[in-house]
Amino acid sequence: MAKPVLTISSKNYGAWSLRGWLMCRLAGLDFSEKVIPPDDPAMKAEMLLLSSSMLVPSLEHAGIKVWDTLAIGEYLNEIKPKAGLLPADAKARAHCRAICGEMHSGFSAMRSSLPMNVKARFPNFKIWSRAQADIDRVVAIWRGCLKAYGGPYLFGKQPCIADAMYAPVVTRFMTYDVTLDTVCAGYCKRIIELPAMQEWIKAAKQEPEEIDELDAEF
Repeated sequence: MAKPVLTISSKNYGAWSLRGWLMCRLAGLDFSEKVIPPDDPAMKAEMLLLSSSMLVPSLEHAGIKVWDTLAIGEYLNEIKPKAGLLPADAKARAHCRAICGEMHSGFSAMRSSLPMNVKARFPNFKIWSRAQADIDRVVAIWRGCLKAYGGPYLFGKQPCIADAMYAPVVTRFMTYDVTLDTVCAGYCKRIIELPAMQEWIKAAKQEPEEIDELDAEF
């Protein structure tokens, strides 16, 4: 059987690509990466339109092609059920899907005014009020999950789909110097320290290409 292939965009800018890629890593899937070039329309769409309804990332596995990050996560949970990408408890699983869906369709102000840019740092970044409202909601989700399920990850002792969905937000909070309480700062540290995240960040920092629209200080 051919090795699964995950098509992604830039590791520096690609928030949706990071989500799909991290889900594959958490599932323990042995896959190859196909990185589309920076001038590809699909990459520009993911980077600049900030839409979740893109064909990147996409996963090809056993003759099946799956795109859309949430669909990839659900598919991985089906083929790798022992990986625990979704909580075993039905109530927790429903909660997990709900906050993943919220990330998938919401937080547009935060995503547009604080675009993912792993290599950049903007100390004392001035955050737009609507973006701050999104940040406050993310922080409330994190606090609620960490309290309800005991941490250290959003739904307990191991990272799951929800952690992958919010991982790009963690990088944004670092890039734009977002002030966090001790609980949320600790959660961000744990996500960044995941071996898969360290692998992604290292690769992102080595990318030569830049997208001017995303390197400006908004």
